[in-house]
Amino acid sequence: MRFHVLTLFPDMIENSMNTSITGRALEKGDISLNAVNIRDFTKEKHGHVDDYPYGGGAGMVMQAEPIYLAYKSIEEDIIKNTGKKPRVIYTTPTGKVFNQKMAKEFAMEEDLVFLCGHYEGVDERVLEMIVDDNVSIGDYVLTGGELPALVMMDAVSRLVDNVLHNSESAKDESFSNNMLEYPQYTRPYEFMGKTVPDVLLSGDHKKVDEWRYEQSLKRTRERRPDLLE
Repeated sequence: MRFHVLTLFPDMIENSMNTSITGRALEKGDISLNAVNIRDFTKEKHGHVDDYPYGGGAGMVMQAEPIYLAYKSIEEDIIKNTGKKPRVIYTTPTGKVFNQKMAKEFAMEEDLVFLCGHYEGVDERVLEMIVDDNVSIGDYVLTGGELPALVMMDAVSRLVDNVLHNSESAKDESFSNNMLEYPQYTRPYEFMGKTVPDVLLSGDHKKVDEWRYEQSLKRTRERRPDLLE
């Protein structure tokens, strides 16, 4: 999996991805990261990549040309390597809400390009020209698209072969079967008067699986009944 991020803050992307599990995956070459600074492609002498919106209104809008040129700087190499246009995801609160099903779908791609907006948004014309998916991570507004891009790259990375030490981990997690994950416990057996459920110490794998399924179903009914619909 090769991630490409069109951003005004490449350091934010690189610093976050180079830690923990994704950092190890980058070191091993299981995933790769190319953070492209959109400002490098502006022709404005002061490095500006935004301007006032036509029609008036508060804030500024990111210009089409620097984004388009930034994208074109990587598209040719991707097509040369894969023979096809990469999938481009625009992180925006107006998009479809990201979920595990999307993460699995994105993980099937060889290259993913994330466009991170800022200010009041991006000139619609460049979105129409290069974007395949408009995706949100929730019904709220952030200062920029970098955090949503990082969230999605983290979720996708975990589904890439060899990124997780235990390949079974991703299979039993929340949303993997449209239910929330069951409760987890570790040592010590007793903590402040609370003990581990005895079934988990029974050694009976069938009973453990049944208990975990029941707990997943119970937790989903209590916290996310919409998933069971």
